[in-house]
Amino acid sequence: MSQLISTFVFMSKREATLRHHLIIKKVRKNPATFDEIADYLSRESELQEYVFNTSKRTFQRDLEDILSTYNIEIKYDFSQKKYFINEEDQTEVNDRMLEAFDMFNALNVSDRLSKHIHFEKRKPQGTENLYGLLHAIKNNFQIKFSYQKYWDEEIEIRKTEPYALKEFKNRWYLMAKDLKDEQIKSFALDRLSNLEITKTKFLYPKEFNLEENYKYCFGIISPDDGNVEEIILSFNPLQGKYIKSLPLHETQQIIEDTKKELRIKLKLYITFDFIMELLSYGEDVKVIQPKSLIKGIKSSHQKAVNRYK
Repeated sequence: MSQLISTFVFMSKREATLRHHLIIKKVRKNPATFDEIADYLSRESELQEYVFNTSKRTFQRDLEDILSTYNIEIKYDFSQKKYFINEEDQTEVNDRMLEAFDMFNALNVSDRLSKHIHFEKRKPQGTENLYGLLHAIKNNFQIKFSYQKYWDEEIEIRKTEPYALKEFKNRWYLMAKDLKDEQIKSFALDRLSNLEITKTKFLYPKEFNLEENYKYCFGIISPDDGNVEEIILSFNPLQGKYIKSLPLHETQQIIEDTKKELRIKLKLYITFDFIMELLSYGEDVKVIQPKSLIKGIKSSHQKAVNRYK
């Protein structure tokens, strides 16, 4: 009997969570009246074999739950009598939460649809420590952890002041001040283990601003010196379509867009991460300026050719 009750409670919670997501999905696409939302939920009930049907009272409770869970406010336009989400109020965090929810749903049905869904076969990248690290950052607690660099067999114990988390190419990095030398460094979460959140508090530095630190950086390398460069790149038309749909960096500007090329301008520090990104495009990209970057890319390509001699 208790197992039956537990199953019912789980199914009820799951239905409510899925209903919240469907409501968000509906009003993000277009503002909708309550009747339009109710009809949409009814159709989804038939498709997904869940009971998403809702009353106005339950719907109002859903809106409160959506606000508290996702920090997404669904507003009501009295003149049009429609519910809507103001996209300008949304943050990247909200978007990523919904993206993660979509993936969660896909993973849940993957057993039933295994012939039709193919996921990347990769190991988790240290995400088990995300919650603990966020807790330490929010509460200004120093942390200790074991860390192993790829180029060093020795595992080191690090004690740091954690400041922020940053994602790059499906990997997560901790930005923290290493108390060994008082330098702010990045630590890859997939190389971090044995996390210990201490009770020692620290003062978050007023001068540290993650957005400003990485405003002109590609990836996780933030140079201590050097100047921001104006970079001009030329892509062939096909690769140019991908670059337009997913810009290399927020500073990206289109200079020319013709049948022969896509030419863009960027403002960045020239770092190892950025050079590796350019090399990954091979013959599809040509560096127009600066000369120092042209020289570096040419040298890397020549070294690659020499390996085949």
